[in-house]
Amino acid sequence: MGLWLALILCILLSAFFSATETAFSACNRVKLKTVDGPRKEKAQIALGLLEKYDSLITTVLIGNNLVNIVGTAIATLLFTTRILPGQEDLATTIASVMMTVLVLFLGEVGPKTLAKQQPEKYAMYVSPVIRFLMTVLKPLDWLFALWRKLLAKLVKPEQEESQIEEELMTMIDEAQTEGDIEEEEGELIRSAIEFNDQNAADIMTPRVDVTALEDTATIETAADVFRDTWFSRIPVYHEDLDHIVGILHEKDFYKLTHEGCTDITKIMKEPVFAPATLSISNLLKLFRTSQTHLVILLDEYGGTDGIVTMEDVLEELVGEIYDEHDEVSEEVVEQEDGTLIVDGNMQLQELLEKFGVEDDEYDADTVGGWASEMLEKVPEVGDSFTLDRHQFTVTEMDGFRVIRMQVTELPEETETAEAEETGEPEAEE
Repeated sequence: MGLWLALILCILLSAFFSATETAFSACNRVKLKTVDGPRKEKAQIALGLLEKYDSLITTVLIGNNLVNIVGTAIATLLFTTRILPGQEDLATTIASVMMTVLVLFLGEVGPKTLAKQQPEKYAMYVSPVIRFLMTVLKPLDWLFALWRKLLAKLVKPEQEESQIEEELMTMIDEAQTEGDIEEEEGELIRSAIEFNDQNAADIMTPRVDVTALEDTATIETAADVFRDTWFSRIPVYHEDLDHIVGILHEKDFYKLTHEGCTDITKIMKEPVFAPATLSISNLLKLFRTSQTHLVILLDEYGGTDGIVTMEDVLEELVGEIYDEHDEVSEEVVEQEDGTLIVDGNMQLQELLEKFGVEDDEYDADTVGGWASEMLEKVPEVGDSFTLDRHQFTVTEMDGFRVIRMQVTELPEETETAEAEETGEPEAEE
């Protein structure tokens, strides 16, 4: 009778260790941190064990393997001495098969399935026992810790930041699919995750689009620019845009000109400069520390690359922000015939994401720059190239700049034939 009780105990302990492993692996730390009331102490113990996750798993695995080995030995002893005496080979085989089935269903699948339903509750329940076992098995854990360190020196698995981001994005997609979060909330979280992946150059107004005043401009000229553009801040330059000497604020301008000031250089404020490669998060810190809303971005040669505003940074998180004076224009407009009209200033990454294309191989940041890269020349109206069953055609230019492109989906056989002929996108004159 004693051996049977010992066998049952081993199976129960196997279930205990298996459920514990699953519970702590699936545990949500945030939920444990928010536990209050009489269960708070056990929640704190569970959190403490999670901080020592490697030691925790080592203890659980040692315990699980020990009880499984002991249980198999007891079952073998029972079968060879009491159930099938004198038939050791058959008894050993039957004992092994029986223990495999029992451990699989009662000691692995069943307990792990139940523990996964409420991992935090189970983890809190067993945490005092596991903490005691970790103390008892600490010498063994110390030996395994040395083994882990040795393995870490031989093989150094480094999870790239991009992999972590992909996992987070997958979690957000799953949460949206299951209805846990709204689409708008998901987009906001995605923007926050990708926030530091971009730099100031990705969100700036490029040099060619910068509205600025020369330091010799009259008060009347400055007033006209403020009235026509509705901008609240305008850069002031000396001779050319590579020598920006100040920022003219609309409020200061009207206040001081009303008091009789006739020189914009006496109204403007000192400009704040930053490299165009500055990350958006550091750019945000610069806005806070400098107490400014407009920063001049410099290229690697010290020339003006463009300007960026606080609004540009905020729009990366919450999307486009329009005031009563902004002209709302879509970057991608679908026509009645199914073709798309794309703004040349649109970020290339955003466009290619619509078609599920990786943009790592391209150097350009905007669709207009990408057209030049693909065509390998200065684009002209009518030039086109193909990519993944889509034809991109330049439809509007302003000097050397691409203003708009048309995107047409090609029949599959057309795209295949072009690929066989050229092997790569080509310009069509």
